[in-house]
Amino acid sequence: MAKHFDSVYYVDIESGHYTEFVPMQILKEAGIPRQGEDFFRETQENASKCVHPSDLKLVMSIHDRENMKKHLSDSYFYSVVYRLLVNGMTTHVRHVEILCEDKKHVICCLENIEGEVRLRKQHELELQSARRMARLDELTGVRNKNAFMEYIATLDDKIRTEGKNFSFGIVMCDINDLKLMNDTRGHSFGDEAIQRTGRMICGTFRKSPVFRIGGDEFVVIAEGEETDQLQELTERLKEESAANKRTRSGPVVAIGMAVFDPDTDHNVDDVYKRADGAMYEHKKVLKAARSRGCFVETDRHKTPITDERKRLLDGMFGALTTISGGGYVYLNDLRYDFSRWSLPLVDDFGIESEYMYRADKVWAEHIHPDDMEVYKGAVEEILNGNGEIRPIRYRARRSDGSYVTLATRGFVLSDSNGDPEYFGGIMIPQ
Repeated sequence: MAKHFDSVYYVDIESGHYTEFVPMQILKEAGIPRQGEDFFRETQENASKCVHPSDLKLVMSIHDRENMKKHLSDSYFYSVVYRLLVNGMTTHVRHVEILCEDKKHVICCLENIEGEVRLRKQHELELQSARRMARLDELTGVRNKNAFMEYIATLDDKIRTEGKNFSFGIVMCDINDLKLMNDTRGHSFGDEAIQRTGRMICGTFRKSPVFRIGGDEFVVIAEGEETDQLQELTERLKEESAANKRTRSGPVVAIGMAVFDPDTDHNVDDVYKRADGAMYEHKKVLKAARSRGCFVETDRHKTPITDERKRLLDGMFGALTTISGGGYVYLNDLRYDFSRWSLPLVDDFGIESEYMYRADKVWAEHIHPDDMEVYKGAVEEILNGNGEIRPIRYRARRSDGSYVTLATRGFVLSDSNGDPEYFGGIMIPQ
């Protein structure tokens, strides 16, 4: 017992006489006597010297003679935890009472459990942190789908209990062309777009929880003040997305919004579906605008490229990008004079779109005048069906007006009749 406990008192429960067999340094520093004639009275008198004020009432109670008898009447053992406070330092202790076989004496023990308490608190903090992390999206820091499912469960409870007195709104956001970014510019670029989207949404909806529930999908759930401002905030987010699209300075996001209607909505899912539908309608608008704006000189080309040929071009372009190992990739369907160019080139040189008709004329505007003959000679070789295009170097103007030298490696793929069908290659900045 002496090895297990830090303090051991042997107490006559009737007379109150007591002796401390194992001294405790904290009690010694507080001036608590090691022996005496009335354990119960003296302990209560000295308690304020060493017991934490918040636990003083508890300690006074357990050191009452009649209370101690009651504790030990049904069991020979009683235990409780409280705090000592000596020299400004708090120490958690476990107080243990053991009734001796003669039923006239009690062994009162104290065990310093401060290390145990701190370890338990540390484990609790780690568990809370793990629970929080389990509800956070690692990439963006916003809440994840697990947290979203828990949150909508609480909203459904509020709908059932508060009914028409409850209001909230949902905003759905979907990053435009995330798969295309990953395929053409790499997953690190796509990850950056996801992170920037999260920051953009959180910057608009500052008082509402934001969730990332899929690769390219975010959800905002607005309650209280931001529910009343939901239309205004949603429009603000759309304007920022539209500005990003115009300036190519950030993510473009399809956005849909819906507000809980107690007369027609029975649960969160009803509101979610309407917001999701509105988001897909906005996505259609963005795609339609892209179709109108992304094909340079479409109207002047007699035969627009077919969907099947465009899918084939995209597949070949993706494969070429994968094996390129860097640089600017381009691929032209010579049958329709329709080409696709890598997004880094589009951004760096200020090209209107990654898809273009008659790209040779568009790109020619960026060629340095002194290198134009080199460029034209390469184009003529393509048109003459030369499948082995010699490597060339020329200077091209970036969007900031500066020129960069490009080393170009090209190839021509011919159809079964030997006519040039595709022309592509890689341009590597020097």
